[in-house]
Amino acid sequence: MGRCLDVVGATVGLVISAPVLAAAAIAIRLTDGGPVFYRQERIGKDGRPFMILKLRTMSVGAEHQGSGIVVSAGDERITKPGRILRATSLDELPQLWNVLRGDMAIVGPRPTVRSQVALYTKGQRRRLDVRPGLTGWAQVNGRNSLSWEERIQFDVWYVRHQTLFLDLWALARTPRALLERGSLYGPDGKTRDFTTTGGN
Repeated sequence: MGRCLDVVGATVGLVISAPVLAAAAIAIRLTDGGPVFYRQERIGKDGRPFMILKLRTMSVGAEHQGSGIVVSAGDERITKPGRILRATSLDELPQLWNVLRGDMAIVGPRPTVRSQVALYTKGQRRRLDVRPGLTGWAQVNGRNSLSWEERIQFDVWYVRHQTLFLDLWALARTPRALLERGSLYGPDGKTRDFTTTGGN
């Protein structure tokens, strides 16, 4: 999708989702009094870092506790409202602001962290040739049920074949992908970290 369509889509999305964001913010604050939003460095287009914005779904400082950035379905660090937000992917809604800022696009590879990008092969770095997205080709083809290598393969394929039609097709398939509970976490109930590389 072009930048203009991304801006229009993000603006409309923020307006429509405003009541949901407000209700979620209240629930998060009432749970433990901590911050509503969670910010984390991610790597964007051409390897440029940016701060991604999410609704906080875990206890404060969770990334420095337990299994770190690896999250499981029964993870005790996830708050009560956080379980609902994660299950519905509503925690990702604030990234519409990242789209408005130009850090992200509506459709593109999901942005990942610096430690994972450092493991990319030359071929896998093609994933960074476009802006990361709210949803993407890997997201609608298995999401977290895929290994990291498989996700990157889907995303590199997307980068090589990106068209407006492909973006619209990915958007159309996103609601169904979000409803597939088996893709929220990995097959063993855990999200996976990228520890090995494959492909070219």
